[in-house]
Formats: sequence, C-alpha cells, structure tokens
Amino acid sequence: MKRQILPLLLFLPLLCCFAQPVRPTVERLHSTLENKTTALNPEYLLFRVGEATKAPQPLLIYLHGGGGKGTDIRRIEGQVRQLTDGIQRFRKGPCLIVAPQCLRQSKDGARATWDHKALNALLAHLKATLPIDTRRIYLTGNSMGGFGSWMWGGHNPEHFAAIAPVVGGIGYGGPTDVTKDLDAWADNLANVPVFAFVGALDKVVPADRSERMVAAIRKAGGTQVRFRSYPEEGHNARRVTYGTAEFYDWMFALRRE
Repeated sequence: MKRQILPLLLFLPLLCCFAQPVRPTVERLHSTLENKTTALNPEYLLFRVGEATKAPQPLLIYLHGGGGKGTDIRRIEGQVRQLTDGIQRFRKGPCLIVAPQCLRQSKDGARATWDHKALNALLAHLKATLPIDTRRIYLTGNSMGGFGSWMWGGHNPEHFAAIAPVVGGIGYGGPTDVTKDLDAWADNLANVPVFAFVGALDKVVPADRSERMVAAIRKAGGTQVRFRSYPEEGHNARRVTYGTAEFYDWMFALRRE
C-alpha cells in the first residue's frame, strides 16, 4: 500500500501546479481617458496566463454578455475563467487577457452597449502600459460581446489578428436588429481571419444573425471567414466554443501582417 501511495504523493504537487486558477488584477484607465469611455467602467480585469516574461505577449480581449453590465468589475471574472483554463489546458501561453466592463447606462443617461470609440481608447491605453505583441491582438466575446466583436472589428479591423464572435447579434437595437452598416462591416472584415460560433437552438440571438454576417463577408471577397454551428447547443454555445482545442489552435496560430 505504501508503495502505491508514495508515487501519488510525489505527483500531487504537479497536479496542483496545473490546477492553479489564474487570478486577475483590477486595473484602471488613466483619468484623462474616462471622458472618452463614457460607456465603460474605468476598471478592467487583467489576466496574465503562463510564465511571467517581459517579452511582448499576445493579447486576447474578451467582451462580456449583457449579464455582465454594471460597475462591479468582479462580476465578469467568471465569464473569463473558461478562456484562462483553455489557454492553460492547450498550452497557448504566455498570454495577456483583458476584460473590460460595459456600464448599464452611459454617463449621459443613455442605454450603454459596446462602442468602438471607447474600446479604441482602451486599446491605446493597453498598448501604452502592457508588453503586447501588436501583431497578435485577438478579439472574442459572447452574446452582447459577440455583437461587440462584430461591431469593433467591423469598424477597426486593423487592430486584430483574429476575431471570434460567439452567439453575437449584428445590430445596436438588440438580438434581432441588423445594422445599416452591415455591408461596410463586411468590407472591413473581408481581410481579417474571422471564426463565428453559434448554437443552432439559440432562442435569444438567432443563429442566422451570424450566418448573415458571414455571408456578407464572403460576398465582399473574404476568404478567411469560418463558421461553426453546434446543432445541439443554444445561447450557451460559449461553453463548447471555449472548451475545445479548435478555438485556441485557430486563433493563436494567426498573426497580423
């Protein structure tokens, strides 16, 4: 019995090492940027995945869904956990993950949603304060964050090596809305690797929103766009997307020219 227990005891520290969750730090935008980011909580989460290094690292920006809105930045920590676990599991680190938070209302009292101007200000701040490999900036988001990924990438494709919207809408007005700028977004995304993920049974954001966006990108000449529909998943398709090697293998292999 002792001979069986001893190897297990020797192996336990190794297991614990791999099982350690990544703890984020709460960072804050510089005060001069707050008036440019009226729909963003000035606090954001920063996850450092993998061994510490001063060398430039890939940056993955995660945009949360509607349930993460507010001023409690820790509210969205759980949404990012699957990404940190996946990067560790599939050995894609070291990597930086940043998760901003959208307010419920912007400072002018309007309903808040993801806004490309505010996110551009955030990214400029991140580039100035973190050791980022600017050729490897990745964007993903779930539900409202999937919309945010389509929207931000559609306005500013020059930032990103890859974009992966998950169960995302394509309009500012809600899950079934379609932006009047859809063709412009598609033109801008035609030269960016895009992988859209949906649940075929989604009753919150219809899967055909992403299908329509993918079709528009292909019509605009995009050859780097991919689409994955999970036939037995609904709005929670994120749990499959972020739990499989396919997502990480595709994303982390890409670099912006």
